Amino acid sequence: MAATPTRMSASDRRNQLLDVAIDLFSRKGFGGTTTKEIAAAAGVTEAIIFRHFATKQDLYKAILDTRCADPIASAWFAEARQFMENNDDAGLFRALVATIVKCKREDPRFERLMLHAALEGHELAIMHHNQFTLPIGKQLIDYIAKRQAEGAIRKFDPAAVLFAVAGVAQFYASQKYLYQCADIPLSDDAIIDAFLAILMKGLQK
Repeated sequence: MAATPTRMSASDRRNQLLDVAIDLFSRKGFGGTTTKEIAAAAGVTEAIIFRHFATKQDLYKAILDTRCADPIASAWFAEARQFMENNDDAGLFRALVATIVKCKREDPRFERLMLHAALEGHELAIMHHNQFTLPIGKQLIDYIAKRQAEGAIRKFDPAAVLFAVAGVAQFYASQKYLYQCADIPLSDDAIIDAFLAILMKGLQK
């Protein structure tokens, strides 16, 4: 006989279900995870899941929407706008690198979830990625092009510059926090400082 679910407020129960679902989706992917498994891990019945989310797809969408409202993202947007208004190239690129590393360090489950989504070709997650990431990327590319026109940055393709800046952070953070490489001798701050020095030496005239 199933245990009686612990009584929680509707808000707390919803957050608990989201947290359990993130954990399972990050390990097994969307297709490999059932609502029955989520219910069992949360200590509830499937009926309680469907009381909060009509379908597994709705549960998945709620996870993605919650991520869009993450305070880290809001703080990054505000910080990035300030750097761009001040034409602070080094500050902007450092903030971008530091935020990518921080996201993978503090929420590796969500990063694994999105990797599963890409491998599965999950339409909802890919759409979320495009809606969330592409507008930011366009703003950064436009800023890089502006700074190139002003003579502050060498004239490489602006998109290639962005991929170079973001790519080094993505690779490092994936190695350390997703693949859990234990033999990286430097701290995150030391790595970020080194990346920034290398990048700015190559970009600045």
